[in-house]
Amino acid sequence: MAYFDHPDFDDHEHVSYFSDPDSGLRAIIAVHNTVLGPAGGGCRMWSYASDEEALRDALRLSRAMTYKIALAGLPGGGGKTVIIGDSSKDKTESLLLAIGRAVQRLGGRYIIAEDVGTTPADMEVIARETDFVVGRPGESGDTSPATGLGVFLGIETAAKRKLGIDSLEGLRVAVQGAGNVATYLCQHLHAAGVRITATDTNEAAATRIADRFGATIVAPDAIYDEECEVFAPCALGAVLNDDTIPRLRCAVVAGGANNQLAEDRHADALEERDILYAPDYVVNAGGIINAYREAIRLSRADIGGYDEAWAMQQVGRIAETLAGVFEMAERESITPDRAAEKKVQAILAEARARST
Repeated sequence: MAYFDHPDFDDHEHVSYFSDPDSGLRAIIAVHNTVLGPAGGGCRMWSYASDEEALRDALRLSRAMTYKIALAGLPGGGGKTVIIGDSSKDKTESLLLAIGRAVQRLGGRYIIAEDVGTTPADMEVIARETDFVVGRPGESGDTSPATGLGVFLGIETAAKRKLGIDSLEGLRVAVQGAGNVATYLCQHLHAAGVRITATDTNEAAATRIADRFGATIVAPDAIYDEECEVFAPCALGAVLNDDTIPRLRCAVVAGGANNQLAEDRHADALEERDILYAPDYVVNAGGIINAYREAIRLSRADIGGYDEAWAMQQVGRIAETLAGVFEMAERESITPDRAAEKKVQAILAEARARST
């Protein structure tokens, strides 16, 4: 399998493959960039169709974490763990302990947290084998509430920019996904008087969204055709592509999913359709911001425990960061995605200059 010539390789510093026959673990840990500090990123467990698909996800997600952490103003880098397997059937205590040993062998270059297919309780098990874990119960815990809040603030900011409104009341938002992040997002949207349309491949999860927030439920593929002001992807990545972008009937795309653009050029495709795109790694940074206070305790004995009020205050800065991205995009006549990337590259370049 090609690595250095891989289309998603972006000068990643380190990629490790881990196998543990006794537990059935097959995993990849990708460390994208540590110029700002140790890499942080969640542990995703998914039934990947191939090792190649798992590698692609690890490379893309770890890069996105570097961007997310840099724009959030945190002193850390981007990393990601992907475990190949079905979390509902293959996840065991021995497998979690094995991934903990894998993380420990990296010596602190990477700090693991929860993601799709893993939970705060899983992080508690992993912590039995590594010092480099955050998101445990009683600490920062579930990242979904903070992520959902950040996405809501992103939608508010983008809607104000595009539609010239100060309130979301009466707006139509199409939410793709009904997982934890989507649920917390819908909670905020419902409280703001938004009319929600939602979908999920898990019918039971979609029904819960309908019951709690009065959402209209549509079939998974129909969500792209839904007439709305905001389309909010909150499931898996690469949903903005050649097939779906022409179908969108919205003014804004802002959601919690990672790597929403199938390729970088799809930011231009959205621009051509006069759809304002809020870069995903800007608006979905709430989770990593939430976990940051716990993470810095690994190297700072003078820092206290998890502080929810501090974390939520920092999540609130997402609106300001996104507004700055939009302003730069307009000023330089580039897409918001390109503006956000330029901001990240400037942050990393400054950090490299300081270290030389």
